[in-house]
Amino acid sequence: MNRQLKNALVGVGCVSLSYAIWVFSPGQDDGGYGWWSLLPPGLTLLVCFLTRNVILALFIGIFSGGLVTGQLNIVQAYLIPSLGTENYAQILLVYLWALGGLLGLWNRNGGARYFAQYISDRFVRSRVSAKLFAWIMGVIFHQGGTISTVLTGTTVRPVSDREKVAHEELAYVVDSTASPIATIIPFNVWPTYVAGLITIDALSAMVPDQASAVEWFLKSIPYNFYAWFAVLLTLLFALDKLPFLGKPMRAVIHRIDTTGALDRPGANPMASKELTEANIAPGYEPALIDFIAPIGTLLGFCIVPWLMGGSPMVFEAFSLAVVISIVVSVWRGMTITDAFEALVTGIKGVTVGAIILGLAVTLGTVSESLNTSTFIIDATAASLRVVPYILPSLLMLICMVISFSIGSSWGTYAVIFPIALPLAYALSPDPAFFTLTFGAILGGAVFGDQCSPISDTTILSSLACGSDLMDHVNTQLPLALSAAGMAAMLYLLFAFFQVG
Repeated sequence: MNRQLKNALVGVGCVSLSYAIWVFSPGQDDGGYGWWSLLPPGLTLLVCFLTRNVILALFIGIFSGGLVTGQLNIVQAYLIPSLGTENYAQILLVYLWALGGLLGLWNRNGGARYFAQYISDRFVRSRVSAKLFAWIMGVIFHQGGTISTVLTGTTVRPVSDREKVAHEELAYVVDSTASPIATIIPFNVWPTYVAGLITIDALSAMVPDQASAVEWFLKSIPYNFYAWFAVLLTLLFALDKLPFLGKPMRAVIHRIDTTGALDRPGANPMASKELTEANIAPGYEPALIDFIAPIGTLLGFCIVPWLMGGSPMVFEAFSLAVVISIVVSVWRGMTITDAFEALVTGIKGVTVGAIILGLAVTLGTVSESLNTSTFIIDATAASLRVVPYILPSLLMLICMVISFSIGSSWGTYAVIFPIALPLAYALSPDPAFFTLTFGAILGGAVFGDQCSPISDTTILSSLACGSDLMDHVNTQLPLALSAAGMAAMLYLLFAFFQVG
């Protein structure tokens, strides 16, 4: 179907649906909106996949939420409260402005390309070794979803471009070794965050304190089947040993083999050309220190505090990395004017990412006001008590739906853990069943974080790898669903023999 016609039909459909919502929405009832609470995230995802226009889809989702709640002034009701939060300010200042500035500086001093060239001369010899290099970097940069995608994508992209690795391929490897790795290599803040959610009165018999809560997180790592399968399938993909690729990814590989094009015709990569085309300052000689100094700062401020019993200093790390990059560049001969022009150019290059993330945060506020997550849990709770052995698999599915709808694994954890773990303990006090359920929640929420087009991890993976966002989502989804399907079958099998 002609894309203009498809967009026109989507527009007519959205207008008609908006009128229907305005007429038939029943309003809030006992703290929730029932099935209407699924409309904004569902409509957003539908428009995303139909039009590939993420900004349009997010705006339609937010507007539909305003119609359901009767808040027609969505700017006052949702946009301002969301964009004025500390959370979005941190995203904007750190993950976008600092990230964009750092990318701009590396583009100007050639640091990232020089490092990638240095490593690739000693390791990368083909498309396979370039993808394997990306997988290894993803494992090494395991601090968490957002920081991992940024570090891995910016490090390996120059090499993967040279070896003709499609941007969709690279984005899949980077995204699948971000949040999944963070939940199975726990040298980060994830265990502490989750521990705070489960140290509650309802679980005092099983989880008496924070230390025991962290211990349960560690015990659940072997049972986080989705994360293990996601990482393993990505490794097989990097080695060209994965038998199932899905139609979208097969089309990407065919395009690379026949045309060598890194993006499909008509794609809209997240990173602008200002960040993807080399623009080294006149007379400047790139060196390893241009990359090692800021990257070392990033990793140092994330890992060292954790080793000393504290939390990773992510925000300080990004800010200091930019400062260090400027200082090193100027010290090595770049003019101050060139350095700050590179900084500003880099920030301009990630403007689209800032807009999308801002709207995604706003949609999360809409879903929260509609009690979307609570409705999904309440709608499935009755069946859980009838056949308890389906609990881990069903919780994994619920977490997948919620996290895909709201684009956040941590937001899903905050809703699911305090409700689901007491339910699991009530169904069976067996520690093995409790741990199995724990792992299912961890993995299910990571699925949405990895795959949702409104997830910051998905957006930043596309941004760092130079991929079209919806191309990345469409090519990654079949592979992630394969990992989820295998994980669900294992949960069902394990739980059946424990409580069935």
